[in-house]
Amino acid sequence: MLKLNKKDNFIWVCDTSQNTGEGQLARLFLNKEKIKINKYSQHKIDNKTLLHKYVLPFVGIFLCWINFFKKKQIYYINYLPLWNFLIFLLLPPKTIIGPITGGANFKFSFIRKYIFPILYLISQIIIHFRYNYIYFSTSLLKKNLLYFIKKKAHFNYVLKAIKKKNIIKKKNIDFLIYYRNHENKKSLFPYLFIKKIIKLGFSVNVVGDKLNCEGVKNYGKLNNKKINKYLSRTKFSISSGENLLSFFTLECVNNNVKILIDNSQKVEVKNLKKNFIKINYNSNKLKQLLLK
Repeated sequence: MLKLNKKDNFIWVCDTSQNTGEGQLARLFLNKEKIKINKYSQHKIDNKTLLHKYVLPFVGIFLCWINFFKKKQIYYINYLPLWNFLIFLLLPPKTIIGPITGGANFKFSFIRKYIFPILYLISQIIIHFRYNYIYFSTSLLKKNLLYFIKKKAHFNYVLKAIKKKNIIKKKNIDFLIYYRNHENKKSLFPYLFIKKIIKLGFSVNVVGDKLNCEGVKNYGKLNNKKINKYLSRTKFSISSGENLLSFFTLECVNNNVKILIDNSQKVEVKNLKKNFIKINYNSNKLKQLLLK
């Protein structure tokens, strides 16, 4: 846990919604580090538009500097992607930052493949000289980090969200899957596998964006409470392949839902291996494997 300054503070939080990954990560960090938010120290904006990712961070930096000169302890919780080196560069000295996010899947766009690695490098150099501690939301970026960043970094902060429930309800939902219609995520989504399990007679339910697939029941975008209600009755889910430690996956773990992953995927966190089931998506004995 961080050694926090107990004096008057100013906290910049753009999103604490339970319906977004950034919001859930912010809430997790605030709770686990015991950072108390009150109406005098917090500046919070819940905004679902692109403004909260690309404009509000710099509004937040401006307000952070104003409160820095008032000799307040500054906290910048989110949105904090590694590619945005300007955030790390422009924040006031001794600002406490939340977990850094970002993915390592660069092959699906020109910007991610050629520009992001350069931005990641610039951010790391700035971080090395400006911050004594670094938390990363997951370990996705680990292979892209410089050795001196790895040395002082702490990975997989999202694992602090795990809190398995002892009460197991009757499982009467075969599959509950989270789907996001995002250019970099949907390319890894197992569409063909889902069509196969539907043909085999398994019920498939989807939360998040609408999945246009015959036989699927779409619940739409639900709040965290409703998602947990469905997960408590669910047997299986499927990982999209981009991030095995998404908040939806961790909620599956908390609700004793088994997560199917393709044989090619790796589970780096040893304590979670029992929650994942490796399976050949193209197996001719798929129904037998799932029933077993």
